[in-house]
Amino acid sequence: MARYIFVTGGVVSSLGKGLSSASLAYLLKSQGYKVRVRKMDPYLNVDPGTMSPFQHGEVFVTDDGAETDLDLGHYERFTNISAKKSDNITTGRIYSDIIKKERKGKYLGKTVQVIPHVTDRIKEFIKGDITNEDFVICEIGGTVGDIESLPFVEAIRQFSNEVGKSKSLFIHLTLVPFLKSSDEIKTKPTQHSVKELRSLGIQPDIVVCRSQKSIPLDQRKKISLFCNVSIENVIETVDVRTIYEAPISFYNEKLDKQVLKYFKLKPRKKVNLQPWKKITRSVLDTKKIVNIAIIGKYVNLKDAYKSLDEALIHGGIANNIKVNLVRIESDNLKLNQIKKILKNISGILIPGGFGKRGTEGKISAINYARRKKIPFLGICFGMQMAVVEFARNSLKIKKAGSSELDKKCYPVIGLLNEWNKNGKLIKGTNKDLGGTMRLGIYEAKLRHNSLIHSVYKSKTIFERHRHRYEVNNNLKDKFENKGMIFSGMSPDDKLPEIVELKNHPWFIGVQFHPEFKSRPLTPHPLFSSFIKAVKNHK
Repeated sequence: MARYIFVTGGVVSSLGKGLSSASLAYLLKSQGYKVRVRKMDPYLNVDPGTMSPFQHGEVFVTDDGAETDLDLGHYERFTNISAKKSDNITTGRIYSDIIKKERKGKYLGKTVQVIPHVTDRIKEFIKGDITNEDFVICEIGGTVGDIESLPFVEAIRQFSNEVGKSKSLFIHLTLVPFLKSSDEIKTKPTQHSVKELRSLGIQPDIVVCRSQKSIPLDQRKKISLFCNVSIENVIETVDVRTIYEAPISFYNEKLDKQVLKYFKLKPRKKVNLQPWKKITRSVLDTKKIVNIAIIGKYVNLKDAYKSLDEALIHGGIANNIKVNLVRIESDNLKLNQIKKILKNISGILIPGGFGKRGTEGKISAINYARRKKIPFLGICFGMQMAVVEFARNSLKIKKAGSSELDKKCYPVIGLLNEWNKNGKLIKGTNKDLGGTMRLGIYEAKLRHNSLIHSVYKSKTIFERHRHRYEVNNNLKDKFENKGMIFSGMSPDDKLPEIVELKNHPWFIGVQFHPEFKSRPLTPHPLFSSFIKAVKNHK
């Protein structure tokens, strides 16, 4: 039977519950146990798919096509276990499921209430789709005390009572701030946070204390006393220099040891932290640096491109070089400014995105990368804008564009039902936005002797998608005659998946999101190749 670990957070948000859960999962997996990591989000959106990155950061996509919280990216990168649709749920999804059942009369005339119906649905999620896992780690989003998270806290309290304390463990992550003015570490916020959790019926078994500085023993004893937790289970996590130090830090603090001790288990294997130590040294000690420009419209929020940032760092690790990410807002980027703005840039990346804002700046940057032979990687919308730029300036189709942005354009990008033989716009449908995209993993076949074939060293690949519009395949011959090769296609040859330039050292656009499958211990080949090209660029 699985053992359940519930991770809650207190004092403030963004303390690192996701990173802590991922690190613990890695340590338990390394000791020979099968682990599953899940996320419960309190917001009312059914999923984050229609939320602005400014609101919630990146939308992470799983193999089976779920649009999920970005913490699932942490889980995958640290454990190398692919997440599923069944690993993320929101309040919106829960209420949606309950209301559908109520409308169909499934509750047999009963009054539908938060308790038991909402909490029962949460408990179904916690134990659903579990086979032979030894540990199921469930992270509860938000901060203890928030109105939104109350049903989740109540559900895990009930769940613990039902499976028994021997099968459930509560970890509470809090902030222990350092006050510079008085040169003191303060434990009071942690005390109050645990008091709030206990008032809701949950006594944490382990308290993980996030702090800028190491917490003295006296302060740990105070937390132990007032939070009713043994001193061994007061775990500190001091701010790390890179997130790849987190598994090492938690191992040194014996978090995994205390978890196994609680469940009366012993390690089946010895933890090997050498790969993480090697990565940490590479990230922190490598002297040579390359500057990569990420040109988008969400660059002011770091979490908006979280997986992308990590994948580029992974590419740097593979090439023993430090990647400096230069974030450039595309809104006001003009062609006559680009030479000055990109003066010290060795590579250009245009990420995914939606909507018209900032597109002309992206197109100008792509034009510059193409003409100046600067290594370029376009992802999803970035690939589409590369196609638009090439159509305008090489094919001389001045009104070339995407029907997503302009219904009066010549649609080199559009919905599948929007083109006739002449490439003209016929019609557009899809009024709903949520869950209507091409989502999840799809196959693509690669052209022999192409650049992309040399990158993957494979005839076929499987990558994750998140998009609604496609490149107009009717124009394939025109593009290829001018030097833009459709080097990756769907198995039925209808959907262009990859484009590249003939007379360019490294220029690739992909319709999918390779960043979702990159791992620090196994960098994605596309990012490794891109950074290698950037490294060699003069």
